[in-house]
Amino acid sequence: MKQYFLSVPMIEGAPARSDEDAQQAFEQVARLNDELQQAGAWVFAGGLLPASSATVVRVDGEGILVTDGPFTESKEHIGGFWVIVAADLDEALRWAAKATRACGEPVEVRPFQDGPEG
Repeated sequence: MKQYFLSVPMIEGAPARSDEDAQQAFEQVARLNDELQQAGAWVFAGGLLPASSATVVRVDGEGILVTDGPFTESKEHIGGFWVIVAADLDEALRWAAKATRACGEPVEVRPFQDGPEG
């Protein structure tokens, strides 16, 4: 089984969902999370605060520099994600299809690199 990262991009400045639509998405995602767990595909998942809440830590010569804000200068940032295990890309894409329906946003699927054990 391979791990896959299913990310949900959010666009800064996009119109906000109504409270009702947001609640419906939360409920649908919770049901998907239950289904993932019951299927043994769940590793973990989470929603993120806006990119403006990010802090970047980087090497600066011999020291460490800590700055506010996202690393990338972009209007699109990851708003939430799942890490799942799946037999292959086709299975991961089936989960992503369920995820995009649940959250109402696009879902990008990326496999993790293989570890030293294969």
